[in-house]
Amino acid sequence: MKTIKLCSAMAGLLLLTSSLSFAIPLQPASNEVKITPVENLFLGKTAEKVWTVNFSDKEKPVTITLHQVGKTKEFIVRSEYFEVAYVSNKHGFGATQVPRSMRKVPVEINSAVLNLQQIENQKMLTPNQVSEEFALGLIANYLPDLLNNNYKHLLF
Repeated sequence: MKTIKLCSAMAGLLLLTSSLSFAIPLQPASNEVKITPVENLFLGKTAEKVWTVNFSDKEKPVTITLHQVGKTKEFIVRSEYFEVAYVSNKHGFGATQVPRSMRKVPVEINSAVLNLQQIENQKMLTPNQVSEEFALGLIANYLPDLLNNNYKHLLF
């Protein structure tokens, strides 16, 4: 009798763990993110620097453009299908919507791709101003969380 209960418990545990393993989304094999500065580019009046960020070799890179207004640095993160801003100022560093005057992606597409609740959650990633290098690392780390689950393929 004990053997039957033990076998039943083991079978149940095996079924539970196998079903959970199928519920966990697959992550890319390599989490290596490449951030590359773009050199010799006319940036216009407001942009100071530009970087491309590759999350995988398969997808198009995301572009980050730095705009500085006084002591505030705005990192505009943009792809063909979404755009978001990360701002560094005396209040800290965090995500926000791109100002209307700088928007290039239609609002309907941007709203479908980005998770507005996650943007709200990332409004304050750190209470300190950060260096450009640290900001780029934070953006590369937190940006995938901003995309709705059915649009993660845009990065990976």
